[in-house]
Amino acid sequence: MVVVVEAVVVVVVAVVAVAAVVVEAVVAVVAVVVVAVVAVVAVVAVGKKEVSMGGIVCVLVIDSCSQKEPS
Repeated sequence: MVVVVEAVVVVVVAVVAVAAVVVEAVVAVVAVVVVAVVAVVAVVAVGKKEVSMGGIVCVLVIDSCSQKEPS
């Protein structure tokens, strides 16, 4: 009976570890998508010369991107 309990605990720990990795991966992908969307919105906004509430955030995103990848 003790062996069964230990086996269940090992399985549960393994499942939790895998779930944590999957969640981290999903969060990373979502973050990249959000940054990409904000960057596109910023480019469109700058192209149309529109100022919105998100303008400052978009400009900061563009600045950080241009610093990482100077073009």
